Amino acid sequence: MIELLDILDSKGEIIGKATRDECHNGSFLLHSVVHVFVFNDSGSLLLQKRSKTKEVQPGKWDTSVGGHIASDETLSQALERETEEELGIRKISFEKLYSYIMVSEIEREFVTTFRCRWNGPVKIQEDEIDEARFFTPAEIEKNSGTGFFTPNFEEEWEYYKEFMANSK
Repeated sequence: MIELLDILDSKGEIIGKATRDECHNGSFLLHSVVHVFVFNDSGSLLLQKRSKTKEVQPGKWDTSVGGHIASDETLSQALERETEEELGIRKISFEKLYSYIMVSEIEREFVTTFRCRWNGPVKIQEDEIDEARFFTPAEIEKNSGTGFFTPNFEEEWEYYKEFMANSK
């Protein structure tokens, strides 16, 4: 089955459809993704280590949850689906934080970021994720800029810190 993604303009309005491959081939077609920051009660952030077999950024630590929004699903559906698929977390409340456009070497994504609180066990999607664990903000800061994290996560972390500073 071919995965179709909605193509967006810079305001997030749907202007067409394309395959996942078409969006990731350097065309820079803007498509929508959802990210989730999963925090525990101690304020540590759950991150996932991308599988060594991933085509992009293999073996690096990344955002708790991240995934495409298929053209036949809503933001809420993608949020719940991705969180359950990647970490086995279900029936949880999410708080919408912000949206931004992320540009990498091969693509442009319209990212909508949420956060949630979770203290229970996780069940990782083993074909996509090698492990998941909580990091303190100090551990994240210490390892930023060293190649330990994906560039996407490091950019996301900066957006999150700015959001938190402006929320006070």
